[in-house]
Amino acid sequence: MTGESAQSGHEAIIAPLGLLLDVDGPIASPESRTIAIPSIVDDLLTLAHAGVPVAFITGRSDEFMRSQVVSRLVAAGLRDSALVFGVFEKGGVWAPITPAGLGALEIDESVALPAPARAAVEELAREHYGHAMFVDDGKRVMVSLEQRVDAPAEVYRAAQTAFQAAAFALLGSLGVGIRYGTRVVADASGDAPFRIDPTIISTDIESVRLDKDRGADRALQWFSSHGVGARRWYSVGDSRSDYLMADHVHARGIPVAHVDVRPADGVLEREYEVIVEGELVHDHAGAAFLRRMVVEELGL
Repeated sequence: MTGESAQSGHEAIIAPLGLLLDVDGPIASPESRTIAIPSIVDDLLTLAHAGVPVAFITGRSDEFMRSQVVSRLVAAGLRDSALVFGVFEKGGVWAPITPAGLGALEIDESVALPAPARAAVEELAREHYGHAMFVDDGKRVMVSLEQRVDAPAEVYRAAQTAFQAAAFALLGSLGVGIRYGTRVVADASGDAPFRIDPTIISTDIESVRLDKDRGADRALQWFSSHGVGARRWYSVGDSRSDYLMADHVHARGIPVAHVDVRPADGVLEREYEVIVEGELVHDHAGAAFLRRMVVEELGL
């Protein structure tokens, strides 16, 4: 069964492939923060309706996913037979995706930033850095500050760097154990259970237990519980941390490949296959990969 079995004890249905998809970059445009290429929706549905298990594994909130991704799939005719799953906030929140929309949320409160610390750092961002970033109010276990779409990249980068340094100092002063790059401030117990994690369009303040490997594990467990596996999984992402999805699958002894849609940041050496889509990047590379899967794997 290619390293997988259903939790029910029955032999799993093994699909030709399975997808573990980051959202920002390969699916949603980093510029518009929406699905800008219509074929992405069409090909996702074609794959899902052919029995391919599809999971979105993202740092985004369930609110963002509901409005920008789930609504598009539902409007385009997502069927009840499709197995589509969402893992949000890097594994802190998860839910099935159905023709009725996003299903019941499950939240891991054990990884949530303490409420007083969350309020303080969000106030810092709004008061001093609102010209370049905004607070994502949809987050449930982490704090996320995202680049305003009207903020030039150079303005945002300067504000992001300043905010991260200020947030590190503030959280440390509040007794929160926090990591920022190589800098660490421990809490009263000597631990540093949270980190500041920057991306090209955002800064996340999150539990060190949250990452894309945790999200991949959530997804594989959910598919297994529904009696579905895959001969080979493909993870797709634009950040070096997205390789953790494939790392987790590979560590379980399951065939996997990773599709890097921003290889200019440096393609990582791995024991499994790493794929790039020629000179294409971001959602253009994501769209090309999905179309190739429809043609090569499904023969459509």
